Amino acid sequence: MKHITVVTPCYNEEENVEEVYRQARAVFETIEGVTYEHLFIDNFSSDRTPEILRAMAAADRNVKVILNARNFGHIRSPYHGLLQARGDAAILLVADLQDPPELMKAFVEHWHNGAKLVVGVKPTADESGLMFAIRRAYYRTVTRIADVKLIQNFTGFGLYDRQVLEELRRIDDPYPYLRGLVSEVGFEAVQVPYNQPRRKRGITKNNFYTLYDIAMLGITSHSRVPLRIATMVGFALSGVSLGVSLLYLILKMLFWSEFSMGTAPILIGMFFFASVQLFFIGLLGEYVGAILTHVMKRPLVVERERLNFDN
Repeated sequence: MKHITVVTPCYNEEENVEEVYRQARAVFETIEGVTYEHLFIDNFSSDRTPEILRAMAAADRNVKVILNARNFGHIRSPYHGLLQARGDAAILLVADLQDPPELMKAFVEHWHNGAKLVVGVKPTADESGLMFAIRRAYYRTVTRIADVKLIQNFTGFGLYDRQVLEELRRIDDPYPYLRGLVSEVGFEAVQVPYNQPRRKRGITKNNFYTLYDIAMLGITSHSRVPLRIATMVGFALSGVSLGVSLLYLILKMLFWSEFSMGTAPILIGMFFFASVQLFFIGLLGEYVGAILTHVMKRPLVVERERLNFDN
């Protein structure tokens, strides 16, 4: 009898945690040959989420709960929860129900057929066309410049065999980009497409900063192409600057009295080159920040309490 751990990270999801638990339990009641446990990792919620999780754990021993000592962010907490899974496989399922729990049955079927990694991909989503277009453009861009072949439209929702989890554990990344690491370990992924529905309860915790953080983490973790582009653009702009300077010098020598350069081209050129420099300095800072995070080697999270882990 195989055992599966469903891992659900949550932060201020008091309206969803009970429902995602009920739907997950209903799905596994239809799957033969496996047992399961549901692990919730709470990232220091400020609403009633911890209370609800305590009540669920008291009512069902299959519900495991990790309560973090503080909010450790949207990257580290889910990954830590995944590494704490004790089953023969783990399924990462978010609490907002935008990843359909019923898809877990298809994941388990592929796993029984020998797949080590089964991922859900969302080629379509019930969100604004502009936002979805931006996401697709980002996925395509990162896929093209990455050192490894990344899975497009993959957010982490999927099944991870114990062998995959152990490989992820060996990487020991203090700020992991899960979508890239699953490609780094090299296991062939079975892709299961689905349409991502809109959130029905509560509000999303993803703001501009969290989306930007994920986007830059994906780039800095798996590609050095931006740094090389910065070098090439620097060479190109230096050549353009030299060419423009020589052109102005020739024009001034030929038309000394008539040719007047004025201050506008100087100001425009200064602001242009300053903006380019600031952009690439910021890009370089992202890589330096990623290096600093790895060097400091802080723990993914610090746990405040565990529930139902005694058995």
